[in-house]
Order: sequence, then C-alpha cells, then structure tokens
Amino acid sequence: MPMMPSALEEAEISNVFTSLVNPTGITIVPCSPTAKPLKTITDVKNTLQQGRKQDLKYILRNNAWPVDHPIRNQMWPLLCTQHQNEKSSNSVEGFYWEMVRQVFGTMELPDKPINLPPFVEPSHCHSYYLTHRGKAAVDRIVSVLGYAYPDIVYSPTIYSICALLLHYISEEECYNCMVCLVVCKEKTFITQTKLLYEVTWKTVMQISKKHVKGPAVFLQRHCNSARAERIYMDWIWWIFQGLPFQHLIRIMDCFFHEGIKVFYRTAMAILILFYKSTTNPSSEYQVEIQKNGVESALLKFCKEIPVTPQKFLKVAFGIRGLSSAYISRVFIRTEMVLKSKTVISGSRQLVRSRSSENLPNSQSQNNIQMVSHTLTIREGAHSPGPRTLSMGIYPVQNVESVILAQEDLLTLWSWLPVRITMYTPILLYTTEEHGCSLTTFYVRVEQHEPTLLLIKTCNNEVFGAYCSSRWCERNQKDQRGNRQAYFGTGETFLFSLYPERAKYPWVGIDADRVEHGAELFMAADTKMITIGGGEGQAIWMDENIRFGKTDRCTTFNNPPLCPKGDFEIRVLEVYGFATEQ
Repeated sequence: MPMMPSALEEAEISNVFTSLVNPTGITIVPCSPTAKPLKTITDVKNTLQQGRKQDLKYILRNNAWPVDHPIRNQMWPLLCTQHQNEKSSNSVEGFYWEMVRQVFGTMELPDKPINLPPFVEPSHCHSYYLTHRGKAAVDRIVSVLGYAYPDIVYSPTIYSICALLLHYISEEECYNCMVCLVVCKEKTFITQTKLLYEVTWKTVMQISKKHVKGPAVFLQRHCNSARAERIYMDWIWWIFQGLPFQHLIRIMDCFFHEGIKVFYRTAMAILILFYKSTTNPSSEYQVEIQKNGVESALLKFCKEIPVTPQKFLKVAFGIRGLSSAYISRVFIRTEMVLKSKTVISGSRQLVRSRSSENLPNSQSQNNIQMVSHTLTIREGAHSPGPRTLSMGIYPVQNVESVILAQEDLLTLWSWLPVRITMYTPILLYTTEEHGCSLTTFYVRVEQHEPTLLLIKTCNNEVFGAYCSSRWCERNQKDQRGNRQAYFGTGETFLFSLYPERAKYPWVGIDADRVEHGAELFMAADTKMITIGGGEGQAIWMDENIRFGKTDRCTTFNNPPLCPKGDFEIRVLEVYGFATEQ
C-alpha cells in the first residue's frame, strides 16, 4: 500500500530530491519484500558503457526503483546524455549559465513571472512537487531553450519533462539533458512542430485501433468520431496530467532511454486498464461516463489508477506486435499523409502555418541575435571565427545548386520529412568539384544521415532520391557474417523534377504489410550504387558515376525516371543536413 512519509523519512527523502522540491505529499510505494534486489547505478553505467542497449532496456523496465531512490540523481543524466551528438554543443559546461546571464542579466532567480516561449502550452505547465523557486527554474530553462533553439515552434511536453528532471538533478544538468533530447536524431523524444504533434496523436489512435481493439471500440462507442479524435488529441495529458507521480517517474526511467514509443505504450496501457475497470455496469467509471462523459471518466481513472507502477509497466510492455519498426512505419505514413494533404489542399491556413513555423517573428529574430552574440563571445577563444547559426528561415535559400533552380529546391524541400527541413543543407559531394569516383563519393558521404542525391543527365532530365540511412551501412553484416545486400528505411523516397515533377514514396506507407521485394531501399558496393529494388532498379549508377539506368521497381512503384531508361550523368550532387556549418 502507498504511504505518506513520516518526519524522519521526509528528511531522508529531501536528500534524494533537489532543494527545488517540496517532498511533502509525495506518495512512496515501497518495494515488495519478495522482489529481487534492485540494480545499482554501477550496473546501469557498465551496461551503458558496454553498449548493451537491449540489456539496459530490460533493466530499466524491470527494476521498480521507488520515487525516493537516489539512483536517478546520476541515472537520468547518463540516460539523456547518451543521445548527445555534434549538435549538442549548447550543452557544454558553463554554456547554460552564460546564456542565463546574457538573457536575464543575472543568475538570481527572478521574483516576477518569466514570459515563456510561444512553443509552450500555457494550460499544461505542470510543475508537480516543485517549490515556487523550482517553477521559476523551469521557466528559466525553457526560456533559454527557446533562445538557443529558435526552430522549436510547438512542443507542449517540454515544460513537464523539464519539471520532472528538476526533481532529481540540478538546473544546469536539466538544461543539458533537455538539449540532448531536443537535438537527438536517432530517436524521437520531443516533438517540435504542430504537425509532428498531430502525427503523434494520430499514430496513437491508429495503433490503438489495431492492437487494443476492445478499448478503442469502447471509447468510440461512447462518443462520436469527432469527440473520439478530441480525446486522442489529449493523449499526452493522460500521462503528464493524469497519472500519479510514482507511475510517471517509472515511465520516465524508460523514456529517457527508449524515446517517445514508451509514451505510446503508456497511453495504450491506460486504455486497456480503463476498459477493464468499466466491465461492471455499476462501476464508478461507468457512472462517471453517464454523468460527465467518457473523457472525464478516463482522466479520473488515470488519477486513481488501481495498479502499482510496475504492474502498469508490465501491461504497457506486454502489448504484442508493437516493434519500433512498425511504430516508425505508422508514424512516417501519417506524417506523409498530413503533408500531402497540405500540398493538395493548398489551404491558406496550412500555408500560413508552415510560414509561421519556419520564418522568424520579431521576437525570435531578437532571440537569435542574442544567442549569436553569446556564442560568438564564447567561441572566440576556441575557434578562428564566430559560429554560424541557423536564422530560422528556410535553410534551402542558401543552397547554390548547379542542377536546380530555387523553385525546384523549394518543391523538393516541401517533400522532405518535417524535422529535416529545420536543418541546413550542406553540399557533401559534387562531380563538378570532387570528380567522378565512387571511392571519393563514399569518403565524403558515407557517414552522413540522411542524404539527398540529385542527378542531372546529359539529356537534362533531373531526378534523385532522399536516402534515409548512412551509406556506410553497405558494409554491415548479418548474423551469418554475410554482407547485407540492401539497407535503409521506409522514409527513403524517389523524386523526379524534369521533365516530370513527382514524388515516389515507399509503397509500404499505404499498406500494413508488404513483401520482401518491396523493402529494397538502398544497396551499394565498390562497383555500383542502387536505390530501389524488386523487379527492377529505380536508380543504378556505375563505379565511375558516369552511366546509369532507371526502371520501375516494386519498392517505390515508380515509372522509369527518364524516358530512355539508360542515362549518362552530367552532374551528381549529394547533400547532407546540419544545424550549423
């Protein structure tokens, strides 16, 4: 049974939480007397250092550390910083406090409320057990994130995640952890646009209807379709606003390692348990449904959830068929459907949304100038020149391609995944400058992910491909030690810009299942490069990057990208993506 801490226990708890927390009222769920001994921070460190990510996933899911366990003081920063990359430079030691001084003029916590960035959802600034000073610290962290990352335009969960981190780690550590989650490209932790947030709730709705049909049908039965969608729109608040603190903390243990898919499973577990609780017609939740509607009953259930955190996680991770690949496929398909609706409808509202999400307003321009000034001062002693920052406008406007006109570039940019459009394109390889050699191509390109290939033929046809994976994966081997023939993901797509203008996405985006021949995205060796396979190759180039051919292929169901099929390459350009140059 959960229990409230005594005065002595409160003193011990206060040593676990930071000084920004008021532990009074935090419910403690003690470990089961028969439970196995909990893993230590040393176990977590060793597993992480050895690269045993699957084992670490098992440890995090199955060790029921109570909320007052000291392991999180070290474990949460370790889990977050494992995701840092070359774009995490804004998390170097001392950077945060320098930004605080630059933005606020002092390191003292302000007494007056701070104007939060526009990406925050004002009605959902949950601070949990933080004190007044703790809330001010969250406001300050979120504000600095807004200055440092002006491309974030809508991110309703940032505030809550910051607040939870501050229960266990310092303000600077919290900021550094948030930077790692924001810039991570390998997994999604924090959505940063309205479109991507819409993709998440529609993904939850779709996978729930397929994998937890009973609860999903029950929800639909008690409201019309529009109302059901409205309930799914608030899916993230079932978790951050509804669940008890002790459940939320255990969920975050897993989230900081695995990413947003943990939240998907959490939402589905809530639906499963809610559905079970309503099987009795006289249950309090059935009464609540009749009185105030299913949405109110669902939130009430979350707050009063009748299982322990560990049993809850067992339900969440016990849902079968929810592989990362499957979730990614649903996510990508949903994103592409929403983007295609934007392009097809030509809606003024959607055009305006894109404009506001990528062009700086007056406030963000001031923010960017301030950040640029700070970074120039900071890096002046370490580099020959000031650092170049993205100005929050379409980065494609700075591209000088010998293949494409600006209009073609903007069309191509509209076809890219939304998260990629926030990065600056960098010309990695061009036959005009680097010669016609596959070896040179690999040296300059293979470590970048994703890449964009543009081909102009001697007959002036223009086409190419967005390649989702690193070209160095051509060297990876399977379990038998054989080099894998094809690699890549369903985010890969083909396109043609002249004489036809068209995009050819993966056929699996519109299908729940596809045959193996429709999953042949990228292949390469010392003699050739291929994109798209199955009954033909969409793009094939020889080792001298001079001749190629194009056919219809099963993976993209594309026509040949140039009329004759065979082509001679006039220019090949390959672009990578980065937030800075």
